[in-house]
Amino acid sequence: MVDQPKWLNEEEMAAWLNISDLVTLLPGVLDTSMQRHADLSFYEYMVLAMLSEKADYTLQLSYLAQLTSGSLSRLSHVLTRLEKKGWVTRSRMPGNARVRQATLTDDGLAMVQAVAPNHVADVRALIFDALSPDQVRQLAGLTDAIAANLRAGDITTLPRRGRPAEA
Repeated sequence: MVDQPKWLNEEEMAAWLNISDLVTLLPGVLDTSMQRHADLSFYEYMVLAMLSEKADYTLQLSYLAQLTSGSLSRLSHVLTRLEKKGWVTRSRMPGNARVRQATLTDDGLAMVQAVAPNHVADVRALIFDALSPDQVRQLAGLTDAIAANLRAGDITTLPRRGRPAEA
């Protein structure tokens, strides 16, 4: 006998559909805006922005991929495009030649600084202007809990579920 799924209740279903809309719609909206403002993808901007947050503008590639929620392969392709624009360089890490790192150039920093005000305005208009300060605090707590659960999880450890029966 197959275990019956624990179906979502009405509130859970409403919340799930909202999350689904958010994760589906928001990246596209941010990407379209970034393309319009700066001829950059949202992911390219995030790579530049994460590098700009470091004092030496340098991060190990594996950590940069983690910060931008991208694979090393995707990051490598993006870094190639950003290197051609003169915004990033790649090098071996001093003291450990097996580890690669990316460094934001002065031109790359200038690009981030030029684009950031539009991006922040978009984020404010799309998310925070619709919320009260109390809702922002709640959102921070909720998204932190969900993100921690996602980071702690390993999809390979989720219970294996059978494929739906063919009709």
